Amino acid sequence: MLTTDVIILGAGAAGLMCAQHAAKRGRRVLLLDHANKAGKKILMSGGGRCNFTNMYTEPGNFLSHNAHFCKSALARYSQWDFVELVVKHDVPYHEKKLGQLFCDRKSSDILEMLLIECDESGVELRLNTSIEQIDKVDGGYRLHTSAGPMACQSLVIATGGLSIPTLGATGFGYQVAKQFGHNVLPTRAGLVPFTITEPQLKALCGELSGTSVEDCLVSCNGQTFRENILFTHRGLSGPAILQISSYWQAGDAIEINLLPHIDLPVWLAEQQQARPNTELKTLLAELFTKKMAGLLAEQWFDSKPLKQYSAAELQAVAERLAAWRLVPAGTEGYRTAEVTLGGIDTREVSSKTFESQKAPGLYFIGEVLDVTGHLGGFNFQWAWASAFAAAQYV
Repeated sequence: MLTTDVIILGAGAAGLMCAQHAAKRGRRVLLLDHANKAGKKILMSGGGRCNFTNMYTEPGNFLSHNAHFCKSALARYSQWDFVELVVKHDVPYHEKKLGQLFCDRKSSDILEMLLIECDESGVELRLNTSIEQIDKVDGGYRLHTSAGPMACQSLVIATGGLSIPTLGATGFGYQVAKQFGHNVLPTRAGLVPFTITEPQLKALCGELSGTSVEDCLVSCNGQTFRENILFTHRGLSGPAILQISSYWQAGDAIEINLLPHIDLPVWLAEQQQARPNTELKTLLAELFTKKMAGLLAEQWFDSKPLKQYSAAELQAVAERLAAWRLVPAGTEGYRTAEVTLGGIDTREVSSKTFESQKAPGLYFIGEVLDVTGHLGGFNFQWAWASAFAAAQYV
């Protein structure tokens, strides 16, 4: 039987990070994954450019039922620690916006960097290896795998969540947690587009599919994000929509300010004064695409020359554009979600070591835990930070 110090399940961002740092401590580390390639989600992330961290990472960028849990790990391994690693490997990068750091070339630069670090640290990586059974034994854990029996002192679960099942995502980590007595909080898709089924709204979204509005405020349940939105043939997407989806629950309304950079009541009154004969749709075409302006004027407003609008009617136009309320039918689900909300209850895991409080020698890191970051590199930073923290103790 193959026996080693540490076995890590999942060769994604968290697993690769934990493996290299545990090996640097002199631990014998075996990294297993059921897929045929390591880091598949790294490769497709950020549109193939990998948004590997965010310059402004802080605990407030994360959702969890246990808000304080993430603080310790984020403080011990910061975004600047990861940037230092990127610089060490001469990986060119840039800030896109809002502190989001992306590779200049492609995501494979980050994956290759992690694999080199693992290789140089002496990590053994085995792919195409599935886990059939895990047993707690004296001094550690015994695993029945497709490659035969294995044993270790410390077992690390870095198998991720349920998002993007086409890349091999499963609920395996949650099953392991339940097997050893852990509470798993309800999971749902996060950072995910909304679907719209209400006929008139669906027609509007369908007509505008592919149209982006660059600067919008999207609000729900006391949270607000300012970014662009994108109309799709199924509903709404874009960064602001993905962000707010993590705070939305079925049946909730969302509110969209399509023009937060303009004081609409004042601006419309000024335009009415300066250009009384201009039609509303012509005016809107200066703010949106011509097609969108025409559709909004047709579906929302009675487009006529500005001089024909009363003060109350102009106020109503301003309110509709600044506070468009709609109730999404749902989300596109795990198929397109970037992350999984919910997961293993962190109140049963040490925030210092990431060791289970139910089963000594068992560790959980990354997305499998009930910690979810905002869009913009925060989920990768959680993977790096939680992995580094656990690697000091496994």
